Amino acid sequence: MLPPRLIRRLVLAPLVIILAVGFLLLSPFLALLALVFGLAARPRAGQMRSLRLVGFVLVWFVAETVALVMLAGLWVVSGFGGRLRTEPYQSRHYGVMRWFLDLMYRGAERTYGLRVEVDEPEFSATEAAARLARPVIVLSRHAGPGDSFLLVHQLLSVYQRRPRVVMKAALQLDPSVDIVGNRLPNVWIRRQQTGESIFTREIKRLAHGLDQNGALVIFPEGGNWTPHRWRRGIRRLEQRGRLDLAARARDMPNLLPPRPGGTLAAISACPDADVIFVAHAGLDAIVTLGDVWSKFPIGQVIRARWWRVPVEAVPRELDHEGQVQWLYDWWERIDTWISENRPGSATVLEVAAPVPEDETAEPVGELPGPGAGTTARSGESFLG
Repeated sequence: MLPPRLIRRLVLAPLVIILAVGFLLLSPFLALLALVFGLAARPRAGQMRSLRLVGFVLVWFVAETVALVMLAGLWVVSGFGGRLRTEPYQSRHYGVMRWFLDLMYRGAERTYGLRVEVDEPEFSATEAAARLARPVIVLSRHAGPGDSFLLVHQLLSVYQRRPRVVMKAALQLDPSVDIVGNRLPNVWIRRQQTGESIFTREIKRLAHGLDQNGALVIFPEGGNWTPHRWRRGIRRLEQRGRLDLAARARDMPNLLPPRPGGTLAAISACPDADVIFVAHAGLDAIVTLGDVWSKFPIGQVIRARWWRVPVEAVPRELDHEGQVQWLYDWWERIDTWISENRPGSATVLEVAAPVPEDETAEPVGELPGPGAGTTARSGESFLG
């Protein structure tokens, strides 16, 4: 259970700043220790994981501390929170969010050598102008730690969109995510809440408020991929009598079966929105915390593919079953793309670490902690 908001503000936020100052003062010693440890371990050329981790953690502490100071300043100048919900202050908070993610990306680029190439279809200037006038609903798969930051960074920094995200409530333990996430229109999902119904009401609310600059980000899988969650998702469909969907899910080893409730609710609640499908490949082997240390890719290109379904092509006229089949059609397309574009030829089931069968945590849409950022293939505004 999360501590009350007042405790999080008065304890966790100052604690992060104190830790950041301490880490900054000790960073030369820690970097030297990491260098010695790396040399003693005789790493492969270019690895030095300990030193890279120290560098990235330092970037995160700096970004977190500066963001907290800026957010505190916005609270004061807004009349001690009285005008935080007004448009000028909402814009400033998105600006803080953009700055934070830009810094995290540059840190990941320089410490781990990561970059993302986004494959987008070409379009005319006329079509680009038309897209500026429409909101978007972004449906993304989970591809490992940092993929949600990757996606939100792309929306904010390249496409100048204002994302609204469904996130785990536990992420409020990160002070900057807690403050920004609660001041902007987002949804927090608590672990004790179960079933798709927890998404529907709040997602409808967010979708109703989308304007032409808005982007509602949903993860239809409900959480990060693990072998156990993949098998559990198939069993869940079988128990509900959906043997047809279970068979389709079994043929998609790279993805969890999509949960259609929140997705279809958003599409219905925002009839003017285009729908974006997003796939990533390159972080699939990162399943456990140990994998972050031992398998986080170094000097690797993370590939992404974005498909846009214009508002007139979204099958809103179909009944519920027709829309579920449409969503599965797209999920199969994403699964095929992942298999074709993942570094190496293994499926995610082959590269992922095994997960104990007694795993009980229910996955939800989430925004993981600090990870890699993105680099767009070009500066053109695919999302407007």
